[in-house]
Amino acid sequence: MEAIDDVMAERRRLIALAYRMLGTLEEAEDAVQETYLRWYRLPEENRTAVGSPQGWLTRVASRICLDILKSARARREHYVGEWLPEPVPAGLLSDDPTSDPADRVTLDDTVSTALMVVLEAMTPAERVAFVLHDVFRLPFPEIAGVVGRSPAAVRQLATSARRRVADHRGVVAAPAEHDAVVRAFVAAASGDDLGTLTGLLDPSVTLRSDGGGVVSAARNPVVGPTRVGRFLLGVLTLRPTWLVAERATADGLGFTMTEGEEVRAVVNLRVAGGRVTDLWMVVNPEKLTGWR
Repeated sequence: MEAIDDVMAERRRLIALAYRMLGTLEEAEDAVQETYLRWYRLPEENRTAVGSPQGWLTRVASRICLDILKSARARREHYVGEWLPEPVPAGLLSDDPTSDPADRVTLDDTVSTALMVVLEAMTPAERVAFVLHDVFRLPFPEIAGVVGRSPAAVRQLATSARRRVADHRGVVAAPAEHDAVVRAFVAAASGDDLGTLTGLLDPSVTLRSDGGGVVSAARNPVVGPTRVGRFLLGVLTLRPTWLVAERATADGLGFTMTEGEEVRAVVNLRVAGGRVTDLWMVVNPEKLTGWR
């Protein structure tokens, strides 16, 4: 029984790993379920011979995620509108929920929408190498066995992925500045104040929304302060029962749009230079499971 408990205790960590590789909780949970199925299908003598069940589960889950990633691009070509990673509440995918709050901030950054969008643009092998090495600190020789390449090649993959991340992250606001701008933004949106709202938006601001063809969403990016401001206020005007509320997200403070107790939308924001530069709005109910 103790061995079973030890193996099942890995589930949270495996889901945290799989989400960073796949971008949705549903796919992550499916990958982890398949991992456990493979573990329990092993003959008992084979399981007993595994020196590190944690290492075995990590390698198998990573290979499953790699296979899913290889087919994901073809599936997303048929996705209706923009595809965005599933937003998650702050701390939901911290590897250890009892860890130091400062450590959780670092872990949250690795599931921020800003980073997840960059990961989505990587090759499957780059993404797996980056997540396993830079986030979960696995050595290159072990990752090589997952992606089927030499340790030197895996090192190059991780370096390339790290360069992509550095190129796209840019300068972002400190947490206190980010939260102050978002609070002002939420107040303006709640008060139907277009002038204040647009004043908080960067001239190049871009809003992307993901409805997945399930609910109505902008199929193309909305660009510019006036268009973004009118779009958001238009959403609330058409849905007068929706309320805007600040929520802690992996990107820092963001906000939800709720109807009663049901979260209908999650909006993450990137702030730089005292203004909002990017908004990611997820209204696809299949990607709001972590908020229920």
